[in-house]
Parts: sequence; structure tokens; C-alpha cells
Amino acid sequence: MPAITIDLDLPPGITITAYQRHADGHGFEVSWPLPDRCRCDRCGREDKAYVEFRERVQVVRDLDLWGQPSFWVYQPPFRRCPYCNHRQFLIPPFKRTDASYTYRFEQQVLRLLIGSSEEEVARRLGISAEMVGLIVRNQLADAQAKQVDPQRRITDVGIDEISLKKRHKLYATILTDLTNPEQPEVLAVADGRDEAAARKCLEKLAFQQRQEVQTYRADMAQAFHNACRALLPKAKPVVDRFHVAKLFNKAIDEQRKKNHPGVQGQAVEGPAEGVSLADVGVPPQPLGVVWARQAEAASAVREAPPAAGAVRAAVTLPEDL
Repeated sequence: MPAITIDLDLPPGITITAYQRHADGHGFEVSWPLPDRCRCDRCGREDKAYVEFRERVQVVRDLDLWGQPSFWVYQPPFRRCPYCNHRQFLIPPFKRTDASYTYRFEQQVLRLLIGSSEEEVARRLGISAEMVGLIVRNQLADAQAKQVDPQRRITDVGIDEISLKKRHKLYATILTDLTNPEQPEVLAVADGRDEAAARKCLEKLAFQQRQEVQTYRADMAQAFHNACRALLPKAKPVVDRFHVAKLFNKAIDEQRKKNHPGVQGQAVEGPAEGVSLADVGVPPQPLGVVWARQAEAASAVREAPPAAGAVRAAVTLPEDL
């Protein structure tokens, strides 16, 4: 029987115990080390953890695999306090309380929001726009207390804006570690898309870390470059091809609208710019029957004399044209 080996990048301490393919998705049964002692949330007493497992399994969304959604499946562990009989569930280290997705799925949503909106990311991942908004709000709240490990070596970063709502001026700035391009990681998130938001993200890095950054990737907005030049003195700017192509297409589209105003319903009477007003010449009609309307139209247009200085080039046309 043929076997397929799948290489997965798992958080520390997470183990896969089983796998099952379901329709267009992937299910992985996972486990993690459980604590020996626990403190009760109600009475605050600490005692040995007598862990039990709920019969009904819990399913949470994780990163996509081969362009298809993958899920982590586990039996929720819990303990009962021997003093107050309070049942307390043990939250896995890879997700937040009352969330149906992992932490790294949240970061994937943030990365997909670069250049997109909540509705577009929701359609792409098959989730609701409300879930995308909740993930962004949780990440913004976590960013207030989140600190980047000062021992972490960071050589390349990316700073971008994300749009939270279409046709609404709701934006956030996201700082991403691009030292390993295959595994980008979100470092900081801040409200707004101005220079102050960019500085707030960059200041999450220690002074020595900012000195070691070699390149930063950003769009062509001046606010981000001002912040990076001030806080990343040794880094060189790199503009993504996506942003260059976006501005190029925008400029071409504006010129198209100017050259074809009639298509947009903005036609202006007057001569075309850069083209001299010349008489219209009508070539001789071919032999045969000429319809009455064609004859009347031809009589209304006078034949023009050859333009002075005109250059004629001899062109040989193929016989089967």
C-alpha cells in the first residue's frame, strides 16, 4: 500500500498522533504535555492535577495544507478541584480561550490582509468576515503587551498596511520578520497607517536588533520610509514588485481614461491634442451598385487634396489578405 510522508512545522511540544482525510480537508489528532499541578480558577488553591478528558472532541482550524484547510482535533482535558469541585478546562498552548483556530492561523490571516480586505480574506479562507475582524482585534490587543525576544536575530523585515474594512478608513500597520522568507512571522501590529504607527511597530525591536536589520520591505508610501530611515539606520529599502506593478497599472489606467473620454461618458468637443485638422478624403467607390444612402453620404464630404510633404511608403500586401 503506497504511503505519503508529510513534513509539518509544529509548535514546540505538539505531537501528531493520528491523521484522517475528510473531503477536501485534513484532520490531525494532536496532543501536548499536560501539567502535573494546577491552580483552581475559583478558589485559587493549587493541587495535583487529576486530568480527565471530555468525550466530545474539539476541532480548531490550522494552516492550509496543499491549498486545502487543515484542522487539529483533540479531546479537551479538564480537572476538578478537590476543594470546591470546580471543573476547569486546560487550554492548549496553541490557541486562545474560546477560539476555534490556532495562533498561527491568526498570523496567516494578518499576512493575507496585506493588499486585501476582510471580505476578500474571508472568501479565500472560507470563514466569515466577522471572524477575520475578531482575529485582527485580538492581535491588536495582544500587541500592546507583546514583546519581541531581544535575543532573536532579525535581518529582514517587512512593514505593510492592512485594510480592515472596504470603503472605510480603518487601517492597521503590521511588522513581519522576513529573515526566513518561507516562514514569515508577525512581530507587531499597530492602529493606523501613518509614520507614528510604523514607529510604534519598529520600537518593539530592541536597539541592537534594529541595528542588525539589513533590509526592509515596504510600499512606496513616504510615512513608512521615514520611520524606517530613522529607526533602521543600516537597512536598505526594498519595494515589492506588487506595489510597483500596482502604481504602474494605475498610471496606465489614468492615461487610458484621458485618451478615451467617450468611453467614460466624458467626451469634450474640440480637436484632438497634437493632431492637425485635415480634410477627410473619400476613396473612389468600387464598381457596381452604390446604395442611395452611401451616395448621399459621399456627396456630403468633399475630396481633399494631397497633404503637402506627405510621405508615402510602398507596401506589398499578401494576396490572401
